[in-house]
Amino acid sequence: MIKKLLARDTAEAHRVATPLELLFDLSFVVAVAQAAASLHHAVSENHAGAGLLAFCMAFFALWLPWLNFTWFSSAFDNDDTLYRIITMVQIAGVLVIAAGIPAVFEHQDYRIVVGGYVVIRLAMVTHWLRAARDNPEHKACAYRYAGGIAAMQVLWVLWLFMPPGLALAFWVLGMLAELLIPAWAERTTATTWHPHHIAERHGLFTLIVLGESILAATLAFQKGFDSGVNLISLAAASLVIVFSVWWIYFEAPAHLHNLKKAFLWGYAHLFILGSIAALGAGLAASVDYDLHISHAPGTTVAAFTTVPLAVFFLCVWYVQDCPGQSGVRKYLLPLGSVAVLAATFGPAPIHVTAGIALVLVVATRLVLGQPQRVEV
Repeated sequence: MIKKLLARDTAEAHRVATPLELLFDLSFVVAVAQAAASLHHAVSENHAGAGLLAFCMAFFALWLPWLNFTWFSSAFDNDDTLYRIITMVQIAGVLVIAAGIPAVFEHQDYRIVVGGYVVIRLAMVTHWLRAARDNPEHKACAYRYAGGIAAMQVLWVLWLFMPPGLALAFWVLGMLAELLIPAWAERTTATTWHPHHIAERHGLFTLIVLGESILAATLAFQKGFDSGVNLISLAAASLVIVFSVWWIYFEAPAHLHNLKKAFLWGYAHLFILGSIAALGAGLAASVDYDLHISHAPGTTVAAFTTVPLAVFFLCVWYVQDCPGQSGVRKYLLPLGSVAVLAATFGPAPIHVTAGIALVLVVATRLVLGQPQRVEV
């Protein structure tokens, strides 16, 4: 049955993730795992620079469609047959991206990834056109989204034919243009996204990405047992880091009081989620290093754990602590970031990093007390 795709109430009670949204998220498990695994192998093979660039480009192609659909489904969701089919087309596009990620890392071939991205985004255009038809008060906003997204897909296809010397600069400009579309569209009439629903959806996706780091800790246990090498301490340190990331992220609520803060909060998650995914790759590369099968220097391998963790701390501080805290807590995570970066150049960097992360959790929870809760 086809129903009107009407805007939902921003104060709707019991607004939680739907089974379709959870299925949508599940498709990203495969894609994020593919990107993280490819980065892990690039680091271990001492191709860290090229691997990091490919990872950033692939992760952006995953994160932005997820973000746009998440905020759209928070504002417009009738769960009718057409809505489900269009969303499932998007899921198929995610899997196409996942299938194309190895070619990005191995051959710098972006054709499959761009193809999957275009599928997801054109399906999103269909969602926005439905919203424009059924919501006169949001018509201008929805048409801006639809037109902006459609125009960008033409540019991304043209990007495939760019000479290598111009491709990176064009990608950066295209990325910025994609990020500006929501700000341009919402200037007409803001969509009716639900603050608690948005916070929950981002939290769920954070858990999905964090699973890559848990997989790295599992890998350390498995390879240690299989090879007879004692990697138990590395696995334990990895788990401490993973648990600390979870604890610190969920320690404070989201600050979504208005559209401006919501934009900053949502866009900051590109770095939060990307750093968590890269952290999982770094921990897996550390296992290779301890097994003496890595071709990368120890400092490089350590940096792929410490730098992502430092970025994570700074971004979480910005979106959670910085706006609403004062005193020592306001500087706790920035100081922790500095300490983690310094651990890169010392002995046992993963173990020291785990100790620093644990200290941050203890200081936040026990010494300074629970943070002051702020309603979204």
